[in-house]
Amino acid sequence: MARTGLADPTQPVLRLDGIVKQFPGVRALDGVQLALYPGQVTALIGENGAGKSTIVKTLTGIYQPDEGQILLDGLPVRFPTAQAAGDAGITAIHQETVLFDELSVAENIFIGHAPRTRFGLIDKAEMRRRATEILDSIDAKIDPDVRLRDLGIASKHLVAISRALSIDARVVIMDEPTAALSHKEIEELYELVDTLKAQGKAILFISHKFDEIFRIADRYTVFRDGQFVGDGLMADVTEGELVQMMVGRSVDQIFPKRRAVLGNPVLQVVGYSHPTEFDSIGFTLRRGEILGFYGLVGAGRSEFMQSLIGITRPSKGVCKMGDDIKIIRSPAEAIEAGIVYVPEDRGKQGAITAMPIFQNVTLPSLGKTSKNGFLQMAEEFKLAREYTQRLDLRAASLDVPVGSLSGGNQQKVVIAKWLATQPKVIILDEPTKGIDIGSKAAVHDFMSELAAQGLSVIMVSSEIPEILGMSDRVIVMREGRIVAELEGDDLSPETLVRHAAGITSEAAA
Repeated sequence: MARTGLADPTQPVLRLDGIVKQFPGVRALDGVQLALYPGQVTALIGENGAGKSTIVKTLTGIYQPDEGQILLDGLPVRFPTAQAAGDAGITAIHQETVLFDELSVAENIFIGHAPRTRFGLIDKAEMRRRATEILDSIDAKIDPDVRLRDLGIASKHLVAISRALSIDARVVIMDEPTAALSHKEIEELYELVDTLKAQGKAILFISHKFDEIFRIADRYTVFRDGQFVGDGLMADVTEGELVQMMVGRSVDQIFPKRRAVLGNPVLQVVGYSHPTEFDSIGFTLRRGEILGFYGLVGAGRSEFMQSLIGITRPSKGVCKMGDDIKIIRSPAEAIEAGIVYVPEDRGKQGAITAMPIFQNVTLPSLGKTSKNGFLQMAEEFKLAREYTQRLDLRAASLDVPVGSLSGGNQQKVVIAKWLATQPKVIILDEPTKGIDIGSKAAVHDFMSELAAQGLSVIMVSSEIPEILGMSDRVIVMREGRIVAELEGDDLSPETLVRHAAGITSEAAA
């Protein structure tokens, strides 16, 4: 049954007080608070790793808090399941819409709560009628009978929003909803948000784009390192103040780097472009240098790195290794050229978790551990032992499955695997994502050691302390392009965020 009347706009529909969420080695949320008001948009702001995704999963019943309480209309509630959160009127619209391509639009809107006939069967005619009514209410010109797979991304977002309306949602969470939309589609989404506000929905809007936040939000809440930093009205804050709240911490004593003497150019990238992901990427990497790549979600950093090592092909561009000009068409060609890549998702792309440590480490180096076409187990153990010891891997033995290790030790296995190929350039994509502070320190110490020995490192990271503490130079990307190249006195948290978010100095003042 639909709720009638608008709630008191001065009282939060939903409030979180003192929420704590811990994982092994990580305190993802540390006593945070958040208030969402009817008919208003609250922007949740913070760097990658600030705790935004964890709070969304807590609100939608995927995670349960270890401490603190969730209050709905001032009364404590628990969401033991996603279904329980939905029943309470809380729904989330993610950057990647969680819908079903093979079902119709109407079926997606009402999946899990379809209208029934008196015989208990799904009433398809009523479902179609109500779907049409909801789509019309948000001016979405979509046929409820069409299959979802035949729609574009913007239309899929409208279907996801229609689903939220079909369950009479009181709280609508929008997580990076514009990341894959065109300018016209973004403007249409803004209009839809205005419609939801007029209906009294409380909206949590998560975005890295400051122009969006100031265009659409009434309130803001800032998280940093899993902690609540501050909140207030958008009318009372400037972009510069929000940047300071996001990054306001000392980084001088975090991730200290041993400064290496930089040598001659090892890799030169010229005009790398892709039809949809990045454009005109060019830079030079020197021997013994740690070159940081920073950017917000959708900047194109990982997409470029995957193209550089041959997973995808650029539409144009070349790289130069010494005096050789190369067009890398496959990962095998990249490895042969001396470029290796440690991916962000170590579980799916970096390691075969069911296999033992020694086989993971030696997988790209079978030529070194084989004789006459047969693997030599003694040589495999020898090679694996050499590189895992250098990384201070903690494991009972080298024949235990990688999946049994902690996140930090899994990352060490992946790094060891590629170091065993003796590369000239190693690309580390979010090298310390999801690992505890002790393992982070070990990875960073080893990165510094590698650079001191002359290996060139490209480090993609969303953690500002890591970028500032470890990089000799930083390239900032935004929307598939390089927008800044910074080093020395030009490097600061504020400068990085402003370039990455497209904030001008004048606007931030």
